[in-house]
Amino acid sequence: METNEERIAGLPTDDRLAGRTALVTGASSGIGEAIARVLARSGATVAVNGRDKARSQRVVDAIRAAGGRSVAVVGDLSAPPSAVRDLAGRARSALEGRVDILVNNAGVYPGFLTPTVTDEDMEALWATNIRAPHLLVAALAPAMVERGSGSIVNVGSWMARVGLPFKALYPATKAAIEQLTRAWAAEFGPQGVRVNTVAPGATATPGNAGSSDMLAAMTEGTPAGRPVRPVDIALAVRYLVSDDAALVHGATLDVDGGIAATRLH
Repeated sequence: METNEERIAGLPTDDRLAGRTALVTGASSGIGEAIARVLARSGATVAVNGRDKARSQRVVDAIRAAGGRSVAVVGDLSAPPSAVRDLAGRARSALEGRVDILVNNAGVYPGFLTPTVTDEDMEALWATNIRAPHLLVAALAPAMVERGSGSIVNVGSWMARVGLPFKALYPATKAAIEQLTRAWAAEFGPQGVRVNTVAPGATATPGNAGSSDMLAAMTEGTPAGRPVRPVDIALAVRYLVSDDAALVHGATLDVDGGIAATRLH
């Protein structure tokens, strides 16, 4: 099987998203980086959002080296609402006045067993996983409505619809994102703006590289039999923001190897 990097590097370039602009949050590594690079390979001009300037610029440089168009828009989505709204404005300006595609990928997952979750954990989960997507949609969707077109993809999680004994609050934020997706599809869909969710399964990212044995054990009994790669999520996002998904509204697309739907052993 190809590695994540081999799969991205081997993707053919195409023009299915030519002329469109995209803001991808949390795009300085992992799933967000893969989404940014895949959208760029299909012709989109991509604003890479991350908290760290150097890491964000590294992704921009990789996109440009592959012949794509990209800019960095640095900002912390856990910042106060005014700063997140400012980030939306800076992204719009960097993309020459319009954001056609918004991918709410950034997320944090502190806290495990309920009694151990701190007040700081709760605030971080609320601010980044729920408040920031809401602020960005509120700031960017109205212009999409005016143009009569646009696409928003929220990144959820397989954990949103199963009960887990070791983590409650993070999956609850992802369940909230799925509900926001349905509500936003109803609110903005009639004006030409499609809103959907991609729900990853147990995904091998640089951030959990030290947990490869655990990921293998978690996914051994799934139909896919392996962890998800960031590029697998990115390809699903590309489909949802493309014209091929013109009739897909308010959906949650599971890209999880079957972990949420099946228990083979």
